[in-house]
Amino acid sequence: MLLEEKRREFLLMSQSLLQMNTIFISIVIEALPFIVIGVFISAFIQMFITDEMIAKVMPKNRFLSIAVGTGMGALFPACECGIVPITERLVKKRVPLYAAIAFMLTGPIINPIVIFSTFVAFGDSWKMALLRCGLAIFVGVFVAIVISYVFDEGQLKNYIEKKLKHHHDHEGHHHHDHDHGSHVKITFAMKMKDMVDHALDEFFSVGKFLVFGGLLSAAMQTYFKTSNLLQLGHNHITAILIMMLLAFILSICSEADAFIASSFSSMFGTGPILAFLVFGAMVDIKNLLMMLNAFKKKFVFSLIGLIAVFVFVGALLI
Repeated sequence: MLLEEKRREFLLMSQSLLQMNTIFISIVIEALPFIVIGVFISAFIQMFITDEMIAKVMPKNRFLSIAVGTGMGALFPACECGIVPITERLVKKRVPLYAAIAFMLTGPIINPIVIFSTFVAFGDSWKMALLRCGLAIFVGVFVAIVISYVFDEGQLKNYIEKKLKHHHDHEGHHHHDHDHGSHVKITFAMKMKDMVDHALDEFFSVGKFLVFGGLLSAAMQTYFKTSNLLQLGHNHITAILIMMLLAFILSICSEADAFIASSFSSMFGTGPILAFLVFGAMVDIKNLLMMLNAFKKKFVFSLIGLIAVFVFVGALLI
């Protein structure tokens, strides 16, 4: 009898570990292509986009620069974890912090791939896709405005050291270009090599957070009963909060989360579903770890608090 119970426990444990392993692998496989895209865009910005170029494009006006940062997201097919290294690189290149954050929040939602996947997931209907974009822009703009008044530019970790390193790198590149001014092809080839090297370094730096975040998310999905959580969402307010928490726990990439969200349509109304689609694309376990690696801890948790408040308010009003 005791042997039978131990065997049953062992089988249950094996099944749980197998389930956790399956979830972990699916999270990593889903996020990996977008991490690669993100680090290569970051490396391209580092090697080919100068401070002067960004200064010409980015308006000096606070609100216009937030508008430009928000709209930039439509150009980059990056998910919420792939966009963190791009955002960090933009801040290092003197893009105002608040404009870079507006880009980071809206980018994983208003890019064409995510809009189309949301359209397909909800039965070829534009309603949820447009509402999702609208709520994302609302949250991104208002969070960025608050940040512009509350936080200074020095929110990157080791901001002074990184600023000095950037200055030395810039001088080094300038000197290098001067030495090889007559050999344009060699300079370009060297920049391409540097870009690949930089992308590989960033990939391994970001990759460990993807693996750890994926493991954490898989463990929570395996051992945390989401069915019990969903039962608590019996009114509109708690339903929004539950769906935001669920989006954080599940940590699904923004390119695929609409298909999961659509499965909850019979249980919850439009507001909670949109809260899931927007909050999860802005904050989940994977990109929380990446943000903590890039930005100061106080700033990251303040940012998450602001996102949560504006997503909740927006979802409540819909």
